[in-house]
Amino acid sequence: MTGPAPVVSPHLYSAYESDLRAYRLRFSRGGAWTGIALVMLGVGLDYSLYPAHLGEFTLARLLVSAGILAIIGLMRQPWGQRHVEALSFTWLMLPQAMIAWMIAVTEGAQSIYYAGLNLAVFASAIAFAFRMWQNLALGLLTYLLYAAACHYHAGAGEMDGAFAVNSLLLAFSATASAVCTYYNEQARFNLFQLKAELADKNSQLEANNRSLAEIKGQMLQQEKMAALGTLAAGLLHEVNNPVNFCMMAIDVAMEEPAAKGSEVLKECLVDAKQGMQRVQYIVSDLKTFAYRKSGSEHESAQFLFERALESSVRLVGHEIKGIKVQRHLQPDTLVRGDEAAIIGVLINLFSNAALAMRKGATAAPTIDVYAESRGERLKITVRDNGPGIAPENIGRVFEPFFTTREVGQGLGLGLSICYSVIQRHGGLLAVESVPGQWTQFTFDLPRVSGGEK
Repeated sequence: MTGPAPVVSPHLYSAYESDLRAYRLRFSRGGAWTGIALVMLGVGLDYSLYPAHLGEFTLARLLVSAGILAIIGLMRQPWGQRHVEALSFTWLMLPQAMIAWMIAVTEGAQSIYYAGLNLAVFASAIAFAFRMWQNLALGLLTYLLYAAACHYHAGAGEMDGAFAVNSLLLAFSATASAVCTYYNEQARFNLFQLKAELADKNSQLEANNRSLAEIKGQMLQQEKMAALGTLAAGLLHEVNNPVNFCMMAIDVAMEEPAAKGSEVLKECLVDAKQGMQRVQYIVSDLKTFAYRKSGSEHESAQFLFERALESSVRLVGHEIKGIKVQRHLQPDTLVRGDEAAIIGVLINLFSNAALAMRKGATAAPTIDVYAESRGERLKITVRDNGPGIAPENIGRVFEPFFTTREVGQGLGLGLSICYSVIQRHGGLLAVESVPGQWTQFTFDLPRVSGGEK
């Protein structure tokens, strides 16, 4: 026993009909040009078999060819493209009517032109995407034309056995063509269904590949962070001792009478000490940024957002040089989460803002950072006065691998990773922009309540 027939979705059937209409149009045009060629080549048969009728037969062939040519012209118009089945049926019947008339005025059932009727019936099944009922209708009309032609030729007399034999052969041709049309139609639909399923599978595969590429990119980012952590640890170990030694030496030097007696020397020593302190801050910030907590540790860890902000500003200092960073923070910015990850988010937002403002030649470039309490969450806003984001791009900024930078300048993973980081903290990273005026990113972090401190 066979199972129930698969359910065909209306969308798939509609797509199949649209594809089939284009197929019919293409093959009908080609068949029509072929029909004109065959009709005109028949002049050779007229000359060989019925030279007495050559003039009128040639005129009939020219008229039929002109009719088919007119239908080809109609099929180039929108109306004709919508009614390609009816037009195909019509131009196929024109040669059938002509052949039937030739049979009537020549030898009736004995005419060799009978073979031409079978040719059109078979061609409709093989070359055209007709439906079974259309092919049956073509076969029936062809037979009626043939019968009328033979009756006209025989007059009141009885039609001979050739008519009966030819009638049976026409019936065989029509039946075989109808069956062939039915199975061709089934095969065409099955092939289209397989192509649609294959296209769907390919789309799913592409989506899976994009997801895998995103995961791979994030894994590479994590590997880079791990490598940076190892580097920072090494730097801290190797740099701390000589930096401390230099700090001690500077302090001793500043106490010397020569240093106290010379303002220039004293200023140089102060600058040197500040430089050493900056090195200490940078190494410390790198260590904080690189050592990411694993598992659920980031959920319970506490840190001051203002401290993460200062670390990110120092780490990205070379990129935001010449850009004013204004802080608008409430007094209490103690939050829970992964400090290193939040520093990474801020670095990415600052870096993108700086690049956009430099690229857009923004006058008096400024980044404003706001932090304000919203219940149990701390809302963070990073806003710049750069050129903004184009409307067609703003909906895609968080997509993996989407970037407006030049090739080789970025993978388009930064904001995608930032989005995931904020999600892990129970928040949502959102973007707003007015092209030519400003862009701002907002996210929130869980605050530490008074009882938890």
